[in-house]
Amino acid sequence: MKNWEKYLMGPSKERTQERVGRGITGLSILMIGLLVGIILLFLVGKGSQLFLKDGVSFQEFIFKTVWAPGNEVYGAASMIITSLLVTMVAGLIALPFALAVGVAVTEILPPITKKIIQPIIELLVGIPSVVYGLIGLTVVVPIVRQLVGGTGFGIIAASVVLFLMIMPTITSMIIDAFQAVDQDQRRASAGLGATRWQTITRIVIPAAKGGILTALIFGMARAFGEALAVQMVIGNAAIMPSIQGSAATITSVLTTGMGNTILGTPANDALWSLALILLGMSLVFNLLMHFVTRKEA
Repeated sequence: MKNWEKYLMGPSKERTQERVGRGITGLSILMIGLLVGIILLFLVGKGSQLFLKDGVSFQEFIFKTVWAPGNEVYGAASMIITSLLVTMVAGLIALPFALAVGVAVTEILPPITKKIIQPIIELLVGIPSVVYGLIGLTVVVPIVRQLVGGTGFGIIAASVVLFLMIMPTITSMIIDAFQAVDQDQRRASAGLGATRWQTITRIVIPAAKGGILTALIFGMARAFGEALAVQMVIGNAAIMPSIQGSAATITSVLTTGMGNTILGTPANDALWSLALILLGMSLVFNLLMHFVTRKEA
């Protein structure tokens, strides 16, 4: 009798599986949280050595434009400005193209075109960054040299390469945002006598505004953290950016300098401080995406 009571009153197999699943999920979340926390603490510890141990002023590091580790001068303003500039230019150029492709695929062209274009976009998203860098080095840089003069290396070439890199990602996310708009809204607009273009501009795009902003921020976040492709076409000169001259971003200086410094020296500590700035900007982009998503929800 007691065995039957235990069988009837005890937890079911599904309940046990649910508890095990929750335990595994909670453990995974805890491990990820610990990993992120360890990385943050490590970068904060390493990135603050320049200010705590080497005596460099944080204001000088952020606002000074001269970067000369050999002379113990560490001003990251030029690299921060260049990183933000090429990111914003690439994002602002990519957005209209991505919107045009998204509108064409979801609202104008027949459904068969999506089956053709979608795999192409996904293929472009998966292309390694070094390939985009080689395209920029062999195609974009010579064209820029002919159009504006100089060596061709600089913020224009870097912005074009980043535009090519992030446009497929932004386009894919915008297509998903357009497809998430309820078809009833389109039918209601058509029932009221609106043209297709009026429906697109006054119904579909405003309804997908949150997804469009998220796609733009996500693409700009990828552009801001890109290293190899930018390093190949920007010239890697840590000076204030100009139209014809070479420049340098935070990531390009990190990739070129980390292997050429000795651990524990002020020059190496300065690179870790740049990495900390890069992490901070990445967190800002993530917070912006979270804010936009919550606001639309």
